Amino acid sequence: KINSEKKSTSQNIALPPKPFVLIIDEINRGNVSQIFGELITLIEEDKRLGNDEELEVTLPYSKEKFGVPSNLYIIGTMNTADRSVEALDTALRRRFVFEEIPPKYNLDGLQQELFGFKAADILETINLRIEKLLDRDHQIGHAYFINKNETTIIDSFYKNIIPLLQEYFFGDYGKIGLVLGSGFVRKLEQEAVFAQFEHIDYSQFEEKESYEIIDHRTHLTGFGEAIQRLMNR
Repeated sequence: KINSEKKSTSQNIALPPKPFVLIIDEINRGNVSQIFGELITLIEEDKRLGNDEELEVTLPYSKEKFGVPSNLYIIGTMNTADRSVEALDTALRRRFVFEEIPPKYNLDGLQQELFGFKAADILETINLRIEKLLDRDHQIGHAYFINKNETTIIDSFYKNIIPLLQEYFFGDYGKIGLVLGSGFVRKLEQEAVFAQFEHIDYSQFEEKESYEIIDHRTHLTGFGEAIQRLMNR
């Protein structure tokens, strides 16, 4: 049982109950009433077992009494980019403490060199630019860089980082180019593409710039050069 206490074998002294942790991933995407049900009241600190205002409920199937012990810790996670605290149930918001966990650039798995630059420095450079163009909540997490080498980081760029930036900037490749540099984003030189037709916005459409992502997945040297440009070298 979660709230059971242990006793020392050498001395008859009651030890504090062992802590247990329940993690609910992407808690903001779930249906709060279905996740917690009657527990929404029982998880309050003063309503837990052993406290002055402890509460118990009768389980619907077993008909047993149930309460939440004090040694149970509930952690709910959400991405900072799509967090919407306002959309969360008010009862849920006041029962949790919100703590931001930003990217950690001092992790051991980010100190390796990638094409002449520390992985942590590349990630931090990208995040500084994202923060300028959007906000700090859209920073890229360190998971995309941690323990990556010069081969695996390529997949991380093309399968994770670039698609994420495309989503962040709604396909605005000009802004993606400001983040990644000309080594990853190229402006297309195009001649007239439209049929001759009188339209009030014809010149505006014709002058609109087009871009494309440069694919270095089979060209390690090219990817390395792109990283150099990303870092303004």
